[in-house]
Amino acid sequence: MTEPEIHSALVVAEFVLAAITFVALRFVVAPYGRHERPGWGPTVPARLGWVVMEAPSAVGFLWLYSLGTHSEALAPMVLMSMWAAHYLHRTFIFPFRMKMGGKRMPCMVVAIAVVFNVLNSYINARWISHLGSYDDAWLMSAPMIVGGLIFVVGMVINLRADTYLAGLRKDAEGGYVLPKGGLFEYVVQPNYFGELLEWIGWAIATWSWAGAAFAVYTFANLAPRARDNRAWYKARFEGFPARRRAMIPWLW
Repeated sequence: MTEPEIHSALVVAEFVLAAITFVALRFVVAPYGRHERPGWGPTVPARLGWVVMEAPSAVGFLWLYSLGTHSEALAPMVLMSMWAAHYLHRTFIFPFRMKMGGKRMPCMVVAIAVVFNVLNSYINARWISHLGSYDDAWLMSAPMIVGGLIFVVGMVINLRADTYLAGLRKDAEGGYVLPKGGLFEYVVQPNYFGELLEWIGWAIATWSWAGAAFAVYTFANLAPRARDNRAWYKARFEGFPARRRAMIPWLW
């Protein structure tokens, strides 16, 4: 098979994986964070696990991107910078801002995430720097402008929500408290909502099946998690606002 054929097959595989993930997570709550529990095999410190599982999307993506024949072209470099802005923060800053204490993460969760991130980094990095075609004029195209704006809005929402949660947990003496204010009045996980917007923006900006696969997978992975987190908050805190959705205001 040629690389374009392999790439197309892997993009289809990611769409299929998104469907499997969405269905599986409706029945099984991923055992990390507030849902941490025994019975899932060996574990590692949560902060270490987070860095390891996100590293392929930061370091691996940049390496794969650098191998492309279009890696020094302006439009691919702008797209690469969007991806790097998210994942360098997510890998090397976010885990050290959050209060993780003595929490641990199953090695199985880390391994599954690493496999997905290698797949996802490959199909997106190779598309924008090698298999796809983006000339300088792409930077002024409607998909790039609209997608870029959605990406930036999503990233701002994501970072602001994460910053708020990091401060909230540092101030909490016994653990979790119910977040309030801003988008937290409408959804339990505005950070997830922001991340979903980022990758919808990425899919539009790249105008590619690779980007679309990632956006679909992001929803498939985060939506069930947000639903589980909403149920957790609702059970733990009296007076939980019934109107507060899980991840998408008024919808989910």
